[in-house]
Amino acid sequence: MTRLSMKLWGAAALAGCLLLAGCERPPIESIQRGYRGTGMLQVYNPRTVEEVRASNEVPASIPLAPGDSPKATTVYQNVQVLNDLTVAEFTRLMVSMTTWVSPKEGCNYCHMPGNFADDSMYQKKVARRMLEMTRHINADWQKHVADTGVTCYTCHRGQPVPAEIWTQDPGPNTAANAGNRFGQNAATMQVRLASLPYDPFSKYLKGDANIPVAGDTALPAGNPHDIKETEGTYALMMHFSGALGVNCTYCHNSRAFYDWDQSTPQREKAWYGIRMVRDLNNAYLEPLGPTYPPNRLGPTGDAPKANCSTCHQGVYKPLFGVSMLKDHPELAGAKPEPVAAKK
Repeated sequence: MTRLSMKLWGAAALAGCLLLAGCERPPIESIQRGYRGTGMLQVYNPRTVEEVRASNEVPASIPLAPGDSPKATTVYQNVQVLNDLTVAEFTRLMVSMTTWVSPKEGCNYCHMPGNFADDSMYQKKVARRMLEMTRHINADWQKHVADTGVTCYTCHRGQPVPAEIWTQDPGPNTAANAGNRFGQNAATMQVRLASLPYDPFSKYLKGDANIPVAGDTALPAGNPHDIKETEGTYALMMHFSGALGVNCTYCHNSRAFYDWDQSTPQREKAWYGIRMVRDLNNAYLEPLGPTYPPNRLGPTGDAPKANCSTCHQGVYKPLFGVSMLKDHPELAGAKPEPVAAKK
């Protein structure tokens, strides 16, 4: 073999390695989720599943508190949200929240040392609103969260600030003569490094812009949606895929994306999930902007908000479907006042 041939073979081998570097090595597992012949498969790599499993482990729960102790408001001052709990329930939940949100910082992350009733720390004001939001989700959005529910840990995972939040993205800084990106063509993980619009959240998860763009008639009649709308929808779908660790056929039948009758039950769950996230962003999260210090706001001055990744964090069900709510019923909603016994 001549030296030139060896160089050519070497170059070919290098090119092959570079091409294969973008592929996942086996084994790959596939799960059928629809009728045979429709290509409705979910493809999983056992190695990547194990990688996310560690971040979805549920922490041990403190044993349930007895319910026969006096109300927390008789012992603690300035209890505004959890005033329906007993002392034992309130204390247990506060200790649990410290584990879920600020295990390193402890109680002083939200409370003024020596004066827990003080309201001067912004973290305490935010925490109050987040408790109200959590109870709201568990009580009013069961069509999405079902009986599994959510707790502070669902999003926080032991961090004071959840890892997966978003603010309005003004896009990368470009030179004046570099042209207009029109809100896309900048590789970001929000849309899985695609050239699609890099901020689908402001339009669809804070705003209520129309998402479906697939038509059920032949072009050009019957479908008023243009390419730009379609790119926005695809950007949001790419986010869904990455947030849940699934592909399109988790919700859709790929032969008829538009048809609800041929879609999976998960599409209905997603429909409610979209509306739940819009509700949370507009009623709870965005209004907290004035409460935050400047360093907690986004580049355009807006408050941090939620998207699908905030809870799901790469898996089809947050925490792989394990319910923490059953061990923390205090977060299911305000407890009804006991009915007085008849005399």
